Amino acid sequence: MNAGADQSDPTPPSTTGGVEPRPPGGTRLLMMLVRTRAGFRRLLISRFTAQWGDGIFQAGLGSAVLFNPEREADPAVVAAGLAVLLLPYSVVGPFAGALLDRWDRRRVLLTANLVRGALIVLTSAAVAAGVAGAPLYAGALLVMGVSRFVGAGLSASLPHVVAPGELVPANAAATTLGAAVTAIGAGSAIVLREVLGAGDAGSALVTVIAAAGSLVAALVLVGFSRGALGPGHEPTGTSAADGRVDPPPAGAAARPGLLATLAAVAGGLRDGGRTALSVPSVTAGFLALISHRAAFGVVTLTGLLLMRHGFTDLGPFRAGLLGVGQVVGAAAAGIVVGALLTPRLVARHGARGAVRGALLGGAATMLLLGIVTTLPTLLLASFLVGLAGQVVKLCADAAVQRDIVDEHRGRVFALYDTLFNVMYVAAIAAAATVAPLDGRSPALLFAAAGLYLLGLVGHGMASRRAPEDGPGGGGSAGGAVEAGDPAPDERDGDRGRSPPPRAPRADPSPRPAPAPVRAPYAAPCPRQAAGLRGRTPPRRVRSPGPSPRPRRCPPA
Repeated sequence: MNAGADQSDPTPPSTTGGVEPRPPGGTRLLMMLVRTRAGFRRLLISRFTAQWGDGIFQAGLGSAVLFNPEREADPAVVAAGLAVLLLPYSVVGPFAGALLDRWDRRRVLLTANLVRGALIVLTSAAVAAGVAGAPLYAGALLVMGVSRFVGAGLSASLPHVVAPGELVPANAAATTLGAAVTAIGAGSAIVLREVLGAGDAGSALVTVIAAAGSLVAALVLVGFSRGALGPGHEPTGTSAADGRVDPPPAGAAARPGLLATLAAVAGGLRDGGRTALSVPSVTAGFLALISHRAAFGVVTLTGLLLMRHGFTDLGPFRAGLLGVGQVVGAAAAGIVVGALLTPRLVARHGARGAVRGALLGGAATMLLLGIVTTLPTLLLASFLVGLAGQVVKLCADAAVQRDIVDEHRGRVFALYDTLFNVMYVAAIAAAATVAPLDGRSPALLFAAAGLYLLGLVGHGMASRRAPEDGPGGGGSAGGAVEAGDPAPDERDGDRGRSPPPRAPRADPSPRPAPAPVRAPYAAPCPRQAAGLRGRTPPRRVRSPGPSPRPRRCPPA
């Protein structure tokens, strides 16, 4: 235990009779947590410094391999560099959670950050020495694998530093701001490269600066005591006075062995695939997303080669590494616009209509870029492809959240994340075998358009097994419907259909016999009526038939 360390602060007791007050949202919540939760503040600083270092390392190494005048960047080199940067997120990700549930996360994160800093220094030394090929890629692969492990550990530790009611908005804020910090780190690397030089020595100096982020992240984690970040039994938002999490209760099941844990993770991915195939809407979403990621991989390789060998500066448009920054900015703008437009598209055309429109738009964009391959059209294509991909992804997310039961949803999302990156890297590798050095290949871009169309066909075939959805169907993109409500596809698909015939209702008890009908009341004659004056008139019984005529008086 570290004396004088800043522990994860306990959550104040509730004063609302056991009902936790609803926390504020957005920026107000983030600022409140930063001010009042020392543990959250430390974890956030550790995340931001680590992700800033990741951005510098990725951009620095990418520029060293792809845009270094002292190195030749052919399609195979580009594909290998992107595979090294992306595959750890697919391979390490599903298994990181299982391992982090076995070891003390504070010690794991502290050690992993120190190891990552050392690996960054070694990789930078290899860049300065002019090392290329497998040794350089192996070092980069190790760095990115440890980075993925650290990211998973930070996410798993979050429930131990905030209250349960603050978890979802705190996680959303930390993830979004963390992505922005990564982009800032990449921009810093581009600026530093302009100052320090574009050769091996300058690229090595830029890359080694990323180690500072890992060291600062490790120093921040020293403030947590052992066990403060888990694992343990399910956290309740409170901790002991020394920052430790209470041990699991007596009689709790022992954790399985390491090999059994890894086998369980692999089995979970297999179960996720079976579950996804059994739900038509999820299968259709996966097919659409896979086709987009494959096409996006082709256009990524083509764009990098064009920026490296095929394009020159054209007015405000830049080639080289600065041009790559412009392309990334255009794609990011398309993603933001897609996130804003998707709910409206789903409300007007339904989820299926939105996905099919996005796939058609992606195919048209690839055809346009294949016919007119210039810097302005590449920027326009980046924007449109980012927009189309965001529409497809949000609709696929909504299908998983809406139509997969909670017990299987995590496995399906783990498979989803793996396929998301593996298909991208596989498409880049396949395109690298036929791409020319300068990237000018209309045939490759037409093939990307064909991938979008194949996804459109697959989406349509898989959707035939599911009920039709009308405008507004398909659920809200990005959110699940409330429990107990019918799925939007079912609600919209039933409009205009005649209801199914109802089965005869069983009557377990015999009906009582009807009461006897009393004879209709006949109005008395005038003389009898005169004699009845002052008496209580008899109760009249309404006749089921027409009212009877008054009786005639008998002759006097």
